[in-house]
Amino acid sequence: MSLGIKGFIPTSLIDWPGKITTIIFLPGCSFRCHYCYNPEFITSPHLIEDIKDEEIFGYLEKKKKWLDGVTILGGEPTIHNNFLKIVQAIKNVGLRTALHTNGTNPEILENIIKDELIDYFAMDIKSSISSYEKVVDVKVDSLVIKKSVEIIKNSKVDYEFRTTVVPGLVDLNEIIEIGKWLKGSKKYFIQQFKPGKTLDPQYEKVKPYHIPQLLEFKKAAEPFFETVEIRGI
Repeated sequence: MSLGIKGFIPTSLIDWPGKITTIIFLPGCSFRCHYCYNPEFITSPHLIEDIKDEEIFGYLEKKKKWLDGVTILGGEPTIHNNFLKIVQAIKNVGLRTALHTNGTNPEILENIIKDELIDYFAMDIKSSISSYEKVVDVKVDSLVIKKSVEIIKNSKVDYEFRTTVVPGLVDLNEIIEIGKWLKGSKKYFIQQFKPGKTLDPQYEKVKPYHIPQLLEFKKAAEPFFETVEIRGI
């Protein structure tokens, strides 16, 4: 039976800072972010052909000496039926794992930490808590999101938090509120929005912030984090 992996990039240098990784994509998501870059994983995952498990794990076995690990993306990987099986299978190959998550499944985060199945977290912080539903377009239990943040911060696993700054959704005030919420966290990335294919077609031609505005966001965030960087410019 297929593990249901829908996307596979053999080599990436950008999805786990400082690491060479293979990327796998899992379908489905608990959010409906207007600017989502992988809308087909949300709206029609059944139309995307599964990547053969043998192709992925055969590659990992062959290249594991040259890879630092595997980064798991979505959608939201933790809602995928075979998520834990996939993470365990990667570990069985002898590779480290990074997870990109929206933080809607704190129990799973706790489990993979406890079972030593994860080596890096990248959690998307969509906005300040008060604006979450505006960005993700679904009802949000803010306590769940906050719990995931605390689990990641208090674990011994390396991590980053990051926010995609989309004009009309995230502005300077939002960055400041996020900073107050996450104060004391290690790494925070301000991610440039890139127009193009998006879940909500209205965002396909939204003009991204200019570099001076991104630098202003960075300066505003710096008092709250150990490290703040801009990604995607």
